[in-house]
Amino acid sequence: MRTIFFLVRKEFLQIFRDRATVFQIFFIPVMQLLILSHAATFDVTRTTLAVVDDDRSTSSARLIMRLEGGERFRIVRASSDARGVEELLMDRQAKAVLRIPRDFERDLTRARHATVQLQINAEEGAVAGIVQTGVQSVVAAFARDLSLAMPAPVSARVVRAAPLELRAQGWFNPTRDYKHYMVPAIMVSLVTIIGLLLTAQNIAREKEIGTLEQLNVTPITKTQFIAGKLIPFWILALLIFAIGLALGRVAFGIPMRGSVPLIFVSAAVYLVVTLGTGLWISTFTNTQQQTMFVAFFIIMIYLLMSGLFTPVESMPRWAQLVAEANPVRHFVWIMRAVLVRGAGFELVAARLAGLAVGGVAILALAVRQYSKQAH
Repeated sequence: MRTIFFLVRKEFLQIFRDRATVFQIFFIPVMQLLILSHAATFDVTRTTLAVVDDDRSTSSARLIMRLEGGERFRIVRASSDARGVEELLMDRQAKAVLRIPRDFERDLTRARHATVQLQINAEEGAVAGIVQTGVQSVVAAFARDLSLAMPAPVSARVVRAAPLELRAQGWFNPTRDYKHYMVPAIMVSLVTIIGLLLTAQNIAREKEIGTLEQLNVTPITKTQFIAGKLIPFWILALLIFAIGLALGRVAFGIPMRGSVPLIFVSAAVYLVVTLGTGLWISTFTNTQQQTMFVAFFIIMIYLLMSGLFTPVESMPRWAQLVAEANPVRHFVWIMRAVLVRGAGFELVAARLAGLAVGGVAILALAVRQYSKQAH
């Protein structure tokens, strides 16, 4: 027992003398718990619902007020122009569009029955179902109140029908096939994990085996060194991405409504950010074990705050702001927009530009950090 006691004491001393290990043991799990508990939520709250009110009557205004009254929807007014409605759904400014037709109030008064139409972005099947259920519950409550307020039919033979009917229509993924939504995102996550881990371990491995010191005495510049580390993995990652895209099309039948070259251009820019992050990690860690720990922490944040599994809109405001800096979120958005919704360059240009800026920034950071290590 005495021997074991001294061994245990030695291990504790060794652990707590290494500040990096203490940081990894205590700080990283606590940060993950605090951040990811808010990110991994399946609640759909404050969903943006666009309303096209072609009737502009008292009854239609009351229905809109009922929708605005709860915490579930954030209402935005939209014009009745069909192109405008499509752009709202395409750009994901709104999850759904509720259209109140002309003569809505007249039909309620005279025929005691009216119809409203709900157009949902059905690309994300589970969320579309939750949004539809939410709108249906509000419309049903409004119809119930309306039914009580209406006078009873004169003839006893007349059976009173529900005064308000909601007709839902799914856009982009009308069958709500989950694979169409998830397979592109899973491809992004796999390329991210593989690319980031491979580059993150690269420089750390050279530090461990001692070959980095030999490279440092050669006349190559730091920029050339980082570029030489980046380019081979960038080509391999693009090849893996191409195989995954082909497999997704053949095995899972994912749609390719948009431009495939645009997808590859986006992937090429995105991989610079991801692989650059891996190289940056490996410039300040000394062992492959430390590298894996830090890389795992960043990958968890990347994936769970990307909207890959749960909607970003359901996260707290501060988490949504953090998610804006997440490259995985923007590439997943581009993949789904181009493949599933058929979006073009003009719609993804802003996010693509953001990824390009992120790629330049992370590579500059990696070069700067490596120069510190070299001295």
